Amino acid sequence: MPLVEIRNLTKRFRKGDETITPVLDLNLDIAQGELIALMGKSGTGKSTLLNLIAGIDQPDSGSIVVAGTTVTGLSRGKLADWRASHLGYIFQTHNLVPVLTAYENIELPLLLLPMSSSDRRRRVNFALEVVGLTDRAQHYPRQLSGGQEQRVGIARAIVTHPTLVVADEPTGNLDEDTSRQIQTLLKELNRQLGITLILVTHDGDVASIASRQLRLDHGRAIAVGPFASQADAVY
Repeated sequence: MPLVEIRNLTKRFRKGDETITPVLDLNLDIAQGELIALMGKSGTGKSTLLNLIAGIDQPDSGSIVVAGTTVTGLSRGKLADWRASHLGYIFQTHNLVPVLTAYENIELPLLLLPMSSSDRRRRVNFALEVVGLTDRAQHYPRQLSGGQEQRVGIARAIVTHPTLVVADEPTGNLDEDTSRQIQTLLKELNRQLGITLILVTHDGDVASIASRQLRLDHGRAIAVGPFASQADAVY
């Protein structure tokens, strides 16, 4: 059974007199432990699909099931609880709280969960170790490089041990060398910890770390790369 099941998903937006449909009747299965890259030009629905999977946006029709939970059927309150427990989100712009240390930024999602302070401390320290920032725990964002800030963002996304992690252009604001470091980190998190990761990117080098690459085009997902076949090319 797939970890993520997307069926007949459609999302429309109104822009003036125009109706835009970035996601159209999309069907997609994602297995536990996969690293999926969503590619496509600006405006092709990559971030829209990511936000639908994350429960930030709601579709006009269709369903999304994650680990047996129909996310598209949850109330606003239950959806917030589900995100807190099951979803990690890595942002392009880090979205760190400037007045909190790296440790405190990583700890934030855990404050929403019923967890003791000792369990929170254990999880934060583990996440810091995984991203290689143990010696930066008490540094504020202004004292960190762009790559270190993104590592904090990644640690914050995995600290709850989520069912699924989504990443929206996680290397978009980084230089080439730092981008490669973050790519390596994401691949290692997927390989060593078995984290299921959906990655939005327009960069072919970043997409190359994925086990499967999909290009969004006119609301549909088309498999690309050496393992794509005509039989499974269009979703």
